Amino acid sequence: MAYETCIIPENNNDKADSGTQSNKRKRKKSIVWEYFTVETVGAGCTRAYCNQCKKSFSYITDSKLAGTSHLKRHISLGICQVIRQKNQQSSYPKTGDSQDTANLPKKRPRATPGFCNGISFDQERCNHDLAKMIILHDYPLHIVKHQGFIDFVRTLQPQFNPQCLNSVEGDCVSMYLREKQNLLNLINGIPGRVNLTLDFWTSNQATVYVFVRGHFIDGDWNLHHPILNVVMSQFPDSDDHLNQTILTCLSDWNLEGRLFTLALDKSFASETVMGNLRGLLSVKNPVILNGQLFNQNCYARVLSRLAVDALQTMRGTIIKVRESVKYVKSSESHEVKFVELKQQLQVPSMMNFLIDDQCKWDTTYHMLVAACELKEVFACFDTIDPDYTMPLTLDDWKQVETLCTYLKYFYDAASILTAQPYPTANLFFPEVSRLQVELTHAAFSQDPFLSSLILPLHKNFDQYWRESCLILAIAVAMDPRHKMKLVESTFSKIFGENAEAWIRIVEDSLRELFIEYNTQMLPFTETNGDEGDEIMLKTEAYQEGSLDDGTGFFR
Repeated sequence: MAYETCIIPENNNDKADSGTQSNKRKRKKSIVWEYFTVETVGAGCTRAYCNQCKKSFSYITDSKLAGTSHLKRHISLGICQVIRQKNQQSSYPKTGDSQDTANLPKKRPRATPGFCNGISFDQERCNHDLAKMIILHDYPLHIVKHQGFIDFVRTLQPQFNPQCLNSVEGDCVSMYLREKQNLLNLINGIPGRVNLTLDFWTSNQATVYVFVRGHFIDGDWNLHHPILNVVMSQFPDSDDHLNQTILTCLSDWNLEGRLFTLALDKSFASETVMGNLRGLLSVKNPVILNGQLFNQNCYARVLSRLAVDALQTMRGTIIKVRESVKYVKSSESHEVKFVELKQQLQVPSMMNFLIDDQCKWDTTYHMLVAACELKEVFACFDTIDPDYTMPLTLDDWKQVETLCTYLKYFYDAASILTAQPYPTANLFFPEVSRLQVELTHAAFSQDPFLSSLILPLHKNFDQYWRESCLILAIAVAMDPRHKMKLVESTFSKIFGENAEAWIRIVEDSLRELFIEYNTQMLPFTETNGDEGDEIMLKTEAYQEGSLDDGTGFFR
């Protein structure tokens, strides 16, 4: 019998001479043939024989090729008795029942220039991802010169060529310009207007950073709120500087004539600055509602300032609570005693109090709420721990509970900003109006402590309410579940006998907004032939039938 160890005919039925047969043979590439040889046992039948145990396996029958998977299993799974005995006699240690695979067939690696595990190496893609990494994580540019970084990257990909600082900086700038152009293209294609918010961040060096953020909805009804500009300023109250910052942003992003509202923290700007800014923006932006939608105050900032002012009023009592919590949390023995006393007194509280972050008022609120639920334990804690010398009086705890009641109003009102990814405008009117009602009742309470605590807060919030209730009412009136009914009932509760005048302002403003949007549709209808004429006819009929009497649409 003739053994073929390297080559095999493509078709065993072919009877060709040596020259023809050599052209029809192909070289075996599988590493399994280091352990097997093939033998032709008959016409159209070829079998594979294990070189160790001489067991035969089907390989070719007529024109059907059996493949090599069963041959690999014979070797790799230890089915071959000879190989298994050799492994048992080898000096290599075994783990559990697994077989030593040091000499078992493995796939022959193929070295291809420019490839790593079948993936081509792309230097430009690596440079792009490196720039993206530096931008995302705020890494310094000279990280590319750190020897540890270079060694790590070259271990992963020896072909990677580290860049110089200028090249990395150029890649970062190019990425910024590319993303800016993409955002500009998106803004140019939106069908509506853009709302701007100005946020002021302060640093320890008395430097103020002005963040200009845009808010708009694209043609697919997706909300976007990118940061459009960041400006450093030493004088935030400067009229010229603030105006120039906004005008530059509008010009850079092609937003002139497309601004709808502007919201900012008014604690950083005087009334003179606000008035000048409103007049300046009205020059190139269509004035809607006599410019009342410009210069809206920031709702989140208002709530934050109210909470901080309330905490500041009671800072002495809050310090006592904080020090009491610190004492209990300062050692494990104190905490064990506190828990044992809580169990003895059968206090049902399940809250775990933590020391607050004094820069975040909501953490102070949570600390105070947890401490109030455990006030009986704090009141008796000095009886089992003589070193505890800072108990609060009953009046102190009563004042803290009162404070927590109104901090909860602020916390709940602010929660709609984070309760869902994109809270819609109609959600704010009920919360803001409820807060206005509660603060009004508390400010004129017969309780002298409550009145002194809430009266300054009510004064500040009442100013925000009167400036913002119009746009909030317009938003909730657009909700088909409410229309004007919620506005009417709320205004009657807040403004009393003056409610009718405020309701009329909202209705007139809705008419003006409708006319404004109707005017914006004119260029669209003029360019859409018969379809546009049909839309205009429906619009005109709608105006004549419902806007003149002012009843059907708003109710």
